[in-house]
Amino acid sequence: MQTLIDKARVLVEALPWIRRLYDKTIVIKYGGHAMTERELRASFAVDVVLLKYIGVRPVIVHGGGPQIGATLERMGKQSVFVDGLRVTDDETMAVVEMILGGTINQEIVGLVQQGGGRAIGLTGRDGGLLRVEKKLQGGRDLGRVGEVVGVDSSVVSAVAGEGFVPVIAPIGVDSGGITYNVNADEAAGAIAAALRAEKLILLTDVEGVKDRSGDLLRRLSVAEVRRHIEEKTIVGGMIPKVECCIDALAGGVGRTHIVDGRMLHAVLLEIFTDVGVGTLIGH
Repeated sequence: MQTLIDKARVLVEALPWIRRLYDKTIVIKYGGHAMTERELRASFAVDVVLLKYIGVRPVIVHGGGPQIGATLERMGKQSVFVDGLRVTDDETMAVVEMILGGTINQEIVGLVQQGGGRAIGLTGRDGGLLRVEKKLQGGRDLGRVGEVVGVDSSVVSAVAGEGFVPVIAPIGVDSGGITYNVNADEAAGAIAAALRAEKLILLTDVEGVKDRSGDLLRRLSVAEVRRHIEEKTIVGGMIPKVECCIDALAGGVGRTHIVDGRMLHAVLLEIFTDVGVGTLIGH
């Protein structure tokens, strides 16, 4: 009986958050171990379907770096990175489009549908969704790596409005119709801003932002994030993630979250509990 009571308490705790998020858009950047481990994949799909059934509008933007790297390795082609960005020549771009826009995108669509939902796969070139320009990193030409300069979210809104979960591969197109590889965090942040999403959730392979002692920082303001960067508490790969959150907030997103995707039902635990399980970054 106590177990049943505890379950009821969980539902009661979630009710205010469910009410607040009803008919609101949540953009989830899906990547890391959450994409590759069977149990985590199933957990994520259930989270997304549940969100849809209680009236939330989830939008998925996915990565796929390890899968692209593995395919290139089988082809005998070495991956080269500059500041975490994959140098993308024409041959590599063909693999990116095949893996991101094809294999992975359709796998995620299938996962959502197996969980009882309905999903449609998109890439950033569908309906002119992601408009990009060539990205130069420290003055270095990375090939076909794009920086988002515009978002036409009408195709996403149309898909979501018909009851489907949009699943978006981060492939952009420039004014000349050439496709580019886009960082999934950047794409998710730009799409969230264009949709005026209530939340942007970045699933990653760490618990969230931590202090110098290694303790999780559960809530940060933009000013606090900037201070932690200056003090070098936030370093390395976490910097572009928090900067993505800051840009999304500046673009109109309500709140942003960095969450450990290695945890079962991480999305639900973050947004439907009072404490959450990751780091919330807000105004």
